[in-house]
Amino acid sequence: MSEKIRVRFAPSPTGPLHIGGVRTALFNYLFAKKKKGTFILRIEDTDQNRYVEGAEEYIIEALNWCGIPFDEGPGKDGGFGPYRQSERKHLYKQYAEDLVEKGMAYYAFDTAESLDLQRKELEEKGKTFIYNWHNRERLQNSLTLSPEETRTRLEAGEEHVIRFKTPHDQTVHLTDEIRGRINIDASLLDDKVLFKSDGMPTYHLANVVDDHLMEITHVIRGEEWLPSLALHVQLYEAFGWKPPVFAHLPLIMKPTGKGKLSKRDGEKMGFPVFPLSWGDSVGYREAGYFPEAVVNFLAMLGWNAGDDKEMYSLPELISAFSLERVHNSGARFDPEKTKWYNHQYLQLKSDSEIASLYRPVIQDEIGNKEDEINEEYIREVVSLVKERADFVKDLWGLSSYFFVPPQEYDEKAVRKQWKEHTPGIMKSLIEVVENVEPYDSSTLEQKIKDWIQEKELSFGMVMAPLRLLIVGGLMGPHLFDIMALIGKDESIARIQRGLQELT
Repeated sequence: MSEKIRVRFAPSPTGPLHIGGVRTALFNYLFAKKKKGTFILRIEDTDQNRYVEGAEEYIIEALNWCGIPFDEGPGKDGGFGPYRQSERKHLYKQYAEDLVEKGMAYYAFDTAESLDLQRKELEEKGKTFIYNWHNRERLQNSLTLSPEETRTRLEAGEEHVIRFKTPHDQTVHLTDEIRGRINIDASLLDDKVLFKSDGMPTYHLANVVDDHLMEITHVIRGEEWLPSLALHVQLYEAFGWKPPVFAHLPLIMKPTGKGKLSKRDGEKMGFPVFPLSWGDSVGYREAGYFPEAVVNFLAMLGWNAGDDKEMYSLPELISAFSLERVHNSGARFDPEKTKWYNHQYLQLKSDSEIASLYRPVIQDEIGNKEDEINEEYIREVVSLVKERADFVKDLWGLSSYFFVPPQEYDEKAVRKQWKEHTPGIMKSLIEVVENVEPYDSSTLEQKIKDWIQEKELSFGMVMAPLRLLIVGGLMGPHLFDIMALIGKDESIARIQRGLQELT
């Protein structure tokens, strides 16, 4: 029987979830669903000093909004809980002490002050201090102290940590699904702390123990954890456990320049870097993005299916996804491309769907006159203007004149289009409009064009000023569609009001 695939997304609740973290969660989700496996959320809150109230709830809400909910995690126990590391801290010390008993870890009693002193002395000589095989037998630890003195210090409650004893005379052979084979000289590695003096494990120990106990088969995480891979593999070997398959995702890079995408880039260039708003930072949800657009553009940052296809529904992503197609180089973030994706998903929605999303915007702009807003009318408006919108919120700027008559007229258009003869033409045109039957776009267009030819006028003398009076400027869709939709009485009223304002 084949192995049941289990992956985990393991963020720290130290603030809002960065969009790069959402992509990591997404790739884990896609891989799990493709393999009919389980997607787990584990909250890695061992660093209580950096814990931020509300961050865990934010992470869960963000995953749900994106449509990639976890199968197991806080509140969804699948038999491998608890899923917060702070609730598992009773587990870790025993594993650290087991490594000490095996001779693969040791107690270190060095104070922060003594280590700082050693570090400064080496820096003055142009060297770097690394706590490892070079000097560990000259420092205050259970490798240099007698068993009796070590036991005495432990029993006296002297502050200490447990460090991993990194083998120095070997090469660590690593395999990454995205980057292939990696060889590391173990003599260059330091003896990482596994268990801290405050009684909490470090990320490294808790991560490995939890992944083993939760039967994680694949660890799919960001490239920033690649330097930890050698230690994690050595820990699996030290415990005698089978390691999971590792895959380190490429970084999401700044739109311009070097380095990975940061909150500062978003603030500077005016785009979100968080899925949901956090403090003063506007999230993708609040900025008007559809979750399916966010998921689609995140999937294409560092992965493609090997063709030119750019639009994928979530089921299509699940079907197409593979770690083999994930790139090993950074993916540059393009804010304009994210808007393009949202535009595409807006166009895919029905006029009725968009109208229901647009209604609250209209109500906010003109007051809560729900009874006065006809649903069919909103749908008709949407059908005329949606092609130019990237977001639902854009629709008001493209269609406000369908709901309220112009309150002012574009000055540049007035100077260019409103001539001495224009008022007389517009007055005569009122009578033409009054007599159009049936009052629809095609009949209206034909009658006015016939009248223009009959009066031997140019189209420019009539159409641009007429649009100015109906809309307030020279923008908008087909003018006769606008006039037909607002109705005969409103069209005539706008022409008359414009004549009064501009004459």
